Amino acid sequence: MRIYTIHEPPRRDDELVAHTARFQFVRDGFHFWAFLLAPLWMLRHRMWLEFIAYVLLVGGITFALSRLGVEESAGVWVALLLALLVGIEASSLLRWKLARRGFENLGVVVGKDLEEAERRFFDGWVSNAGRLTTPSSPSSPAAPSPFERPAPSSDIVGLFPQPQARS
Repeated sequence: MRIYTIHEPPRRDDELVAHTARFQFVRDGFHFWAFLLAPLWMLRHRMWLEFIAYVLLVGGITFALSRLGVEESAGVWVALLLALLVGIEASSLLRWKLARRGFENLGVVVGKDLEEAERRFFDGWVSNAGRLTTPSSPSSPAAPSPFERPAPSSDIVGLFPQPQARS
């Protein structure tokens, strides 16, 4: 089973179906292509700041290793470790990019693949009828997200004394 985080884009004036089509599901875990081809993977995902930081980091490490007179074999190990770090943190880099663009993290969903995760998320999202109202309909109150904790109740549960009981 794979774990995905769901990110909702900033709301536009379009209809709900077009809005839900822009939701982003980010798979958590190791990204092989980010490990193998980190700069190209960053460019493919339009991660410009991350790409610039990666190029500056690689340039700085290369410069420092050459100034210190370290053998080339050590540079290969450093490059391998940097690629491994990018592969492990690729999900976090994607989530950071989405947060910078104003996407709201709605929560986590688990599924066998992306299609099942989307189906499970939208089944729960659609069942919350208040969530589907458009911002232009002020008559219906905004319902809480399906991922929010319920408000604490005043009922006493467990082995606590009864409210009317004598102590």
